[in-house]
Amino acid sequence: MSAGVGAGAEAAGAPGTPPGDTAPAAVRAALAAAHRAEWGVVFGTLVRLTGDWELAEDCAQDAFARALPAWERDGVPRSPGAWLVTAARRRAVDVLRRRTTERDKIAEAAALEEAYEPAPPGDERLRLIFTCCHPALPLEARVALTLRAVGGLTTREIARAFLVGEDTVSQRVLRAKRKIAAAGIPYRVPPPGARAERLGGVLAVLYLIFTEGYAPSDGSTTRDGLAEEAIRLARLVTAETSDEPEARGLLALLLLQHSRRAARLDADGGLVTLEHQDRSLWDRGLIAEGAALAHQALPADGPYALQAAIAAQHALAPDAAATDWAAITALYDRLLALRTNPVVALNRAVALGMRDGPQAQLDAVDALGTPKELAGHHALAAVRADALRRLGRTREAATAYEEARAAAPNRAIAEEYARRLTEPAPAEGNTAR
Repeated sequence: MSAGVGAGAEAAGAPGTPPGDTAPAAVRAALAAAHRAEWGVVFGTLVRLTGDWELAEDCAQDAFARALPAWERDGVPRSPGAWLVTAARRRAVDVLRRRTTERDKIAEAAALEEAYEPAPPGDERLRLIFTCCHPALPLEARVALTLRAVGGLTTREIARAFLVGEDTVSQRVLRAKRKIAAAGIPYRVPPPGARAERLGGVLAVLYLIFTEGYAPSDGSTTRDGLAEEAIRLARLVTAETSDEPEARGLLALLLLQHSRRAARLDADGGLVTLEHQDRSLWDRGLIAEGAALAHQALPADGPYALQAAIAAQHALAPDAAATDWAAITALYDRLLALRTNPVVALNRAVALGMRDGPQAQLDAVDALGTPKELAGHHALAAVRADALRRLGRTREAATAYEEARAAAPNRAIAEEYARRLTEPAPAEGNTAR
């Protein structure tokens, strides 16, 4: 931690820490809103000006800590972001000047004080997020650094979200910062020729963050806060890359999936599958926004846009029976045409079974074999079991459901497979609409 900054910042509150209860509610609310909206801009500006990630974070923390008493005394400024950037920049100048043994730092402080030119907030955010998601960094480090530097989450918040120790998160962030410095990773938005490819890496990080909130890899219950943070970051990226349809496609996908959050678990925390969910609990505002974005993104035929279009088909159907499985199957075909993916192929088998019947589903699953991506995965056995149950092959279905239940990542999913085993098979017929 940089000398002269960290102690005061930590005492007054790190990123994500609410202001003290002694301040008026309006000031605390204004500072909390500024933190969510401006942390990335303040931090990113200091990284751009100093090139020192540790100094930038310390000075950004200090600015937010100083804001509370200052705003309580003088009132909330008209432009909170500009106030915070100025406070953080001045703190950086002070710290650099104290480093009297470092002549280059003294010169840097003078330059920082005299030559500051503000950049548009969107530029600062884009530089920061592209750097945090640089492919030279390990994926876990990209996720942790993005949440810390762009989202402003505390180490404790990130650790709780991913169910890992705070020391683990701290080390991931520290190693990422050191890697950026050692490898000379430039703090910039990639040039036009490389931007589309690098954007794919950014979107992958955001999707992973969302997935860990929506369907945690450890099988625990959903963590809405993490999913909502991914949506917030996806909105930032989409706003600053309006010419990139895949950014809109990802945001659409996240919104459409998150729209069902209130219906995905029952009162006991058990999983409620899509066809059994109470659709009156779905968030129609998120569905409308997500469907519109999916429609805009679909002509580009990108993977996120196609997944969003599939999610929109489910979300817009008034009930499960009205789902357009023919359209969904066609979208999966387009998705598979982009690249072979066993998980997508398994989902297509389900859609095919709903369109053409359980034998078509079983044939499609058997044609998959056991690809390494699905080896030991509960979904492969479950999809096969569903087809067998619908065909009336009860004994074979029971064996497949037991296999799926044994591989289930948590009790809720295991109980769902047990329920299906005892549930009567649905009447067969043409389910396409």
